[in-house]
Amino acid sequence: MKIAVDFDGTIVEHDYPKIGKEKPFATYTLRKLIEDRHQLILWTVRRDKELEEAVAWCRERGVEFFAVNKSYPEEEIENSEAYNKVNADLFIDDLNLGGLPDWGVIYTMIKEGKNWRNVYSEQPEEPKKKKKGWFW
Repeated sequence: MKIAVDFDGTIVEHDYPKIGKEKPFATYTLRKLIEDRHQLILWTVRRDKELEEAVAWCRERGVEFFAVNKSYPEEEIENSEAYNKVNADLFIDDLNLGGLPDWGVIYTMIKEGKNWRNVYSEQPEEPKKKKKGWFW
């Protein structure tokens, strides 16, 4: 599967233009997805020096992307300032509808081919707390 992954707010906490603190298990999960033979695309608004820093940061943690801000490595980008859409089967982004689940849930969804409904319907319900007061 080809998976596009955002950087700021998804792999790391928001701190642009600096690189924020890593989100728990983000690079571990990305390495596992690569081991599972998925092609990862770094899909970010970062450009130039900030983009190079993000790619290097990921590489230092063992995450090597199939492509960066393009659908495949050989793709020619006419305008490097433009924000191109990439062709991917799945997009992992903190601005997804519903927000970003933790990386363990993301991995389970991809590994087991589950969607949001499947994953969250399997979560045990939290027990209801008894109200305490004069009339309860």
